[in-house]
Amino acid sequence: MFREFVLFNIREGFASMSYTPPPNDLEGNYSGNPYASGNPYAGPPPLGDIDYQFSSDDRLWGMLAHLSALSGYVIPFGNVIGPVIVWVLKKDELPFVDDQGKESLNFQINVLLAALVVLASLCTVIGIVLAPLLAVYALVMTVYAAVKANQGVVYRYPFILRLIR
Repeated sequence: MFREFVLFNIREGFASMSYTPPPNDLEGNYSGNPYASGNPYAGPPPLGDIDYQFSSDDRLWGMLAHLSALSGYVIPFGNVIGPVIVWVLKKDELPFVDDQGKESLNFQINVLLAALVVLASLCTVIGIVLAPLLAVYALVMTVYAAVKANQGVVYRYPFILRLIR
């Protein structure tokens, strides 16, 4: 959004900055402002809508928030405990880690809930088929999210319940 308002013109080695006012609706409210609707519960725009450049420290800890969930393959409930530890340690210092830690934790809680359903259905053929599929899906999505976080992308897991906001 920032780049919509500030245009950088580089001409002949000289950088000049010009301001373009935001578009207004008929009442004079800026249409992109989430608070312009008068809704007191409207929050700020999500990080995904804004083009940020994150530091290498942000990206490293964001990646670790996702990769720490892989400890669940070795430690019982490590898939939830790992992201909680990273999120609690860095959520106040790094906003990117706060966002990605919550996202990783939400995904791992969803995986845990799905694992409980699969565990209950293990006595059937469906449960026997779904158990390895769930494990592979969780592994692939966790690694993919870690790679995206390391690239500085605000990643959102598809089709999950976001219990922690």
